[in-house]
Amino acid sequence: MSENKLSPQDERRIKKAFVNKRWPEVASTMSWSIFKIMAEFVDGYQALARIGPCVSIFGSARTRPDHPHYEVARKIAFGLSQAGLGIITGGGPGIMEAANKGAKEAGGKSVGLNINLPFEQTPNPYQDRDKTLMFDYFFVRKVMFMKYAQGFVVLPGGFGTLDEFFEALTLVQTDKKAKFPIVLVDKAFWEPLLAWINKVLLEEHGYISPEDLFLFRLVDTPEEAVEFVLDFYSKYTLQPNF
Repeated sequence: MSENKLSPQDERRIKKAFVNKRWPEVASTMSWSIFKIMAEFVDGYQALARIGPCVSIFGSARTRPDHPHYEVARKIAFGLSQAGLGIITGGGPGIMEAANKGAKEAGGKSVGLNINLPFEQTPNPYQDRDKTLMFDYFFVRKVMFMKYAQGFVVLPGGFGTLDEFFEALTLVQTDKKAKFPIVLVDKAFWEPLLAWINKVLLEEHGYISPEDLFLFRLVDTPEEAVEFVLDFYSKYTLQPNF
């Protein structure tokens, strides 16, 4: 692995993090942070509780509009919206934009949970204005993704997408959330990861149970993704899960 050189900006951020602070300064800063966190939770709860059944769609912010995954995400959101489900995304470009676009084209509810970042996150224009939220804290935003969704569709992405997939999986596995549909889209992309999970986590170490591999569905097409979610709810009544 090549040497990881820090940029001047990163150097300054690290040095700032290690500057000694006086206790009153720390206490004051933390108190204000708590109020800010509470405000983000309150705003999110009030905005999302009235939207109705939704599906969260995750995927890379770096996916270009001319990439096949962009069109797949748009079609999935379009199909779910036509069936009456709202769409929740991170509100940014790439897969998020495609999903919000599909929801908008179908006349469905298009929710964007935006995050303030120094790069990548620019709110896309396909979010409903009254359903667009802005967050400073990743963990608050992730609670909103999980709390107000009745299903999760995960397209190819990077660290953030993996984080969201495993968060949803863990909540269902541990019964912190009811067993809702989790769909991975694009077999070629996900199969190497799933092979590692099966071989290393399950077979070699026993860190998961065999039944955990049935907590999600792997599909290749938008039609399969939509069908899986809708088939799941053909057996169960959609009710608020919050």
